Amino acid sequence: QVQLVESGGGLVQAGGSLRLSCAASGRTFSSYVMGWFRQVPGKEREFVAVISWSGDRTDYGDSTKGRFVISRDNAKNTVYLQMNSLKPEDTAVYHCAATRVYLTVAGVYEYWGQGTQVTVSS
Repeated sequence: QVQLVESGGGLVQAGGSLRLSCAASGRTFSSYVMGWFRQVPGKEREFVAVISWSGDRTDYGDSTKGRFVISRDNAKNTVYLQMNSLKPEDTAVYHCAATRVYLTVAGVYEYWGQGTQVTVSS
C-alpha cells in the first residue's frame, strides 16, 4: 500500500512558476514509476509527466513538454513537478500517481493522491 500526498498548488499569474511535491509513504517508493496527471471538471484526466524508478528516464505530455520538469528523490520518498511558463490552460487539479510499469496511461496507475489545485490567472 502506498499513500500519496500532494502539496504546492496555488494561484499564480500566467508566465509564473510553481513546484508541486508528492510525498509517498512506505519503504518501497523506489520500486514505483511515478506520474503526474491533471484534471479539469468535465474533462478526462490528462497525462502530464512520468519518471522511471531511478529517475533516469522521463516523458511529458505534448502540452507540458519543454515547460515542466519531473524529478524524484528516492531518499525522501518524494516526486516533484517544476512547472514553468504557466498558462491559464494549465489550470487543473494535479494528481501524482504510482505504478510498477513505465506507462503514461492513467489506467495502469495503482495509487493516487487526492490532488492539489493549480490556478493560473491571465
